[in-house]
Amino acid sequence: MAQEFRCSVTINSQQIQTTEKQIFETMKQSIEDFVNNRKWTSATFEPYEKMDCNISLILSERLSLNDFKGQLSVQIRRPVYNSNYTTGLFNYIESDFQFSFNESQPLEFDQNSFTSNLSSAISYYIYIFLGVSFDSYALNGGDPFFEVARTIVQTAEKSAYRGWKSTDGQKARYWFVENYTNPSYSELRKANYSYHRLGLDMMTKDQTEARKNILEAMKSLRKVHKVRTNLLATQIFLDVKLGEVANIFGPAPDAEKKEIYNIVKEISPINLPKIKGFEGR
Repeated sequence: MAQEFRCSVTINSQQIQTTEKQIFETMKQSIEDFVNNRKWTSATFEPYEKMDCNISLILSERLSLNDFKGQLSVQIRRPVYNSNYTTGLFNYIESDFQFSFNESQPLEFDQNSFTSNLSSAISYYIYIFLGVSFDSYALNGGDPFFEVARTIVQTAEKSAYRGWKSTDGQKARYWFVENYTNPSYSELRKANYSYHRLGLDMMTKDQTEARKNILEAMKSLRKVHKVRTNLLATQIFLDVKLGEVANIFGPAPDAEKKEIYNIVKEISPINLPKIKGFEGR
């Protein structure tokens, strides 16, 4: 049993008026089995190496017997070397997610064919999870997983469901793959590696050096910002990380705090409250 994920699934159906609640229990179990029992990579994972992720569906409408609409939320965390601490890697919410679910049919996945919007969307995010996770251990280590995610997008965009095409909005699934694989934004993935492998994983060994590398990661994000402002993947990185950055640099010299503040002010001023006090005197 060398599967990669330890995924927890939550289905919130409170907004749907029905006495048939069993379908939601079946939906939860089907998604958990789909993620946790499938082998997604050729790598071997020990039990302690499994990745913790969460998938949440807040259902707002039952459009027909098997068709639903709601909010999809996905999260993944990564263990930090030589500690009991886990750190967020990716956290995203889709506010308008539509899918079909038949409780008599198991979820199936083939990257080269579209079987359902639910299985395709979950599989897509699983490969995004794998991409950002492997990138955090080795520079550009997530390449093969982002390529699978790209294939899923190319296959699913032919369906009638929204969210797969570049024309479906700035937060369409298309854009994560584009952001992570576009050579123009290569500093984004460098930031992921520097922040985690050279930063967080070094904290118990040399905090000064670790903070230096995390600061370099923030500088990499600034380089991406200069190429493309408000890049979706950059904003997700900052949304997930800035609270953690505030804790890491709390005891740091004022000069380091000020540098962090200036970077955030430039690339994501809306997040400045997360590093309150870093602006200096």
